Amino acid sequence: MATSAARPDLTRLDYLGVVLAAITGLLHLVLGAVALSSNLADPFGLAFIAAAAGFAAGIVTVLRGSEQTRRRAILLGIPFTAGQIVLYVALNWPNIFGVTGVVDKLVQLALVAVLVVLYRRES
Repeated sequence: MATSAARPDLTRLDYLGVVLAAITGLLHLVLGAVALSSNLADPFGLAFIAAAAGFAAGIVTVLRGSEQTRRRAILLGIPFTAGQIVLYVALNWPNIFGVTGVVDKLVQLALVAVLVVLYRRES
């Protein structure tokens, strides 16, 4: 078991990233559960659950991982989250202004910005 000395000290910006990732992860979990409640093989429902799992893994890595794994999670989180924004627009065009989608994308844009700043600080 790693000691607390192995983990980096987390800043307020780190915790902001965790909160933003938790919000978008929970939104994806709910959307996935709703989609899968009517069809257990719904590809969008499965994709939402997978995205929620990705955010959860990132959160755990940032909170419990070593400095090196934390840096990797931050770096991987940028294209992971940005890719979801692009896919949302591509798959929902021109109906991209639903309340849940817009809220989620605003949270994700803020998360990408936080991750970029965190990565640049650590490089």
